[in-house]
Amino acid sequence: MLDPLVLLSLIVFLPVLGAVVLAFVPSGKDELARYITLGVTLAVLALCVIGFFGNGETEFDAAEASMQSVFNLPWIPSFNIEYYMGLDGISFPLVMLTALVCVLAMGASWSITKHVKGYCILFLLLETGMLGVFVSLDFFLFYVFWEVMLLPMYFLIGVWGGERREYAAIKFFLYTLVGSVLMLIAILMLYFNSDLREVAKISTLVQDEAPVVWEDLHVSPDVEARIGRVITAEDSTRPGAVLALMRTGDSNDHALTVRFQVAASGQPTASLDGHVVTVNLSADHATAADVVKAINGTEGVSSLVHATALAGGQGLIVPADEVELPATDKPVHTFNLLALAKIGQHTECFNDSLLFGWSLQRWAFILLFIGFAIKVPSVPLHTWLPDAHVQAPTPISMILAGVLLKMGGYGIIRICYPICPAGGYELAYLVCLIGVVSMVYGAFAALAQTDFKRLVAYSSVSHMGYVVLGLGVWSARGGNLYNADYWNMGMQGAMFQMIAHGISSTGMFFMVGVIYDRVHHRDLNKFGGLFSKMPVYTSLAIIIFFAGMGLPGLCGFPGEVIVVFSSFAFSPLLAIISASVVILTAGYILWAVQRVYLGAEYNGPHEEALVPSTLRENTIAGVLCVLAVVFGVWPYQTLFRYMDKTVEAQAQDLTDWTIDHEATAAATASGASVTRLEALEENGHLSPAARQFIYDGASNTELANVTIQESPPVLEQQQP
Repeated sequence: MLDPLVLLSLIVFLPVLGAVVLAFVPSGKDELARYITLGVTLAVLALCVIGFFGNGETEFDAAEASMQSVFNLPWIPSFNIEYYMGLDGISFPLVMLTALVCVLAMGASWSITKHVKGYCILFLLLETGMLGVFVSLDFFLFYVFWEVMLLPMYFLIGVWGGERREYAAIKFFLYTLVGSVLMLIAILMLYFNSDLREVAKISTLVQDEAPVVWEDLHVSPDVEARIGRVITAEDSTRPGAVLALMRTGDSNDHALTVRFQVAASGQPTASLDGHVVTVNLSADHATAADVVKAINGTEGVSSLVHATALAGGQGLIVPADEVELPATDKPVHTFNLLALAKIGQHTECFNDSLLFGWSLQRWAFILLFIGFAIKVPSVPLHTWLPDAHVQAPTPISMILAGVLLKMGGYGIIRICYPICPAGGYELAYLVCLIGVVSMVYGAFAALAQTDFKRLVAYSSVSHMGYVVLGLGVWSARGGNLYNADYWNMGMQGAMFQMIAHGISSTGMFFMVGVIYDRVHHRDLNKFGGLFSKMPVYTSLAIIIFFAGMGLPGLCGFPGEVIVVFSSFAFSPLLAIISASVVILTAGYILWAVQRVYLGAEYNGPHEEALVPSTLRENTIAGVLCVLAVVFGVWPYQTLFRYMDKTVEAQAQDLTDWTIDHEATAAATASGASVTRLEALEENGHLSPAARQFIYDGASNTELANVTIQESPPVLEQQQP
């Protein structure tokens, strides 16, 4: 079996290799180019299925909440930019969806007859960009893949689209570029204010109650060395135990002492005398990286340091007056998405006031959310979508609706909330309102359309509103006793809705394309009676459109219902409005089905072209129909069980942050001093006793009267 580095790299970059091969295919060999492209997309799907469902190192474990199949290699070390990828329950379903939709879209590409070779090359480059976004765990790498996807889509719409293809392509490009620029500003803000040293201070691998487990961040060894974390010998029970090199003096009595000797030159070495480790460093090159090399290069020293770190509880203190480690004197910035999330939730790095009294992470949340909301798209940033869909060729519309829109939802759940929780917390109602407005507006707009494809495009705006609503339901607040169940439900419903919409919208656009390829128009008023002319096609189309409508038993139902349920705990008004959208959805779907498939007769042009669908068309539609039924009947077995642990863990992490945040705000509002507030926290993290005190329903006044006793901390309530 392949290791994670090879498997994920192949999945992401195999389409690029396929594009290189296509570049050498002689012009005029259109059929060969199509089959090569289809073969590459099938190979990517096969790699995903075999790699993630087979028995091996990369098998996806549904019971694991953290990242899997992770690897991390230096890419641009000067700025701590890494080739860093992995999967969890949030990204795994989207990778599988992307691989599948690309196969089906390429199967639908036989209708493309102009510049086939160029089309296929751009198609494969687009697939690489989409897959790279979902597996990247380095923010810089994520942004590179995000931008890589932009140009192929621009040309695929602008060259192979409809009559107004140039207008639609430029509009898509400009909207997406604006979002990318805002995202880049936020990335730079977060990067230059991040400091991995702050995470290292509150993390340990030998203390189970620590708010951050360092090894879960998968920081590369080079970066670990820069912040003074010395990696020691690995152990099967506690891999990656570390010696934390702290630069402050300490009087604690530890079983192991590490001292340094500085020589004029020479390679770093280490020696052992009882429980005293002596590290010999060169005077002109004494860094934490040299300490790593010295300790790991001496077997006895490495084993002893490892054993002591396991038993020491708080790590080991290195006398600061022995040697200077320059890398620890300045902030260590990072693009590591997992580390940035811990920095945002557990440190003060992103809390400095930036503008109008708002902190950096609040502004970063706004910039990132706008960038991702454009891609979703949410009202009022949606206007590029109908034009792009209407003008794009059928297979590109399938990818646009099936995958690209999901990148916006993925960015919100992966980046916005974990890294900038303060912004999400304070703007939760606005986010939910945007989701509900998108749902209502998209449904009414779809009802008003006479263009079949534009109707389906506006239905995507409406359906993706459920995603934004589910992600924004921050119900874990003090007034709700910090119950994270509803928010967990909302995020899981939003994730399910993304996958379900990826199936149903892909199918709806394909079904519209099948008819357009025959009669070359999409006027709903000129359709009718297709059931008698194309019975198999009509049967498959009705199943897919009913899946988009949210009919129970089909894939569109579970996600929408769960999102509506979750929103009741946050805002009953928004929940009632979102539930009412189901009526509007049924209206435009049933009206479209009646006008196109069940009318008395067809009264448009090219009636002679309305011949039964081909085997290729029936296969593509049949696969989507089967998936719609399977996901609707067995939602847990097919999807929920894969994302359950990851989403639940994220909801709990942000709930913990909310408890700390509201406790801090309550104590501050009641006049508690900073010293008193810091006493309420242990190592920057609210104590379990304080947490329980808040869970028990203490009021703000009671919280302000809490006192802390020494060793162990005990909470007492004073009389006012």
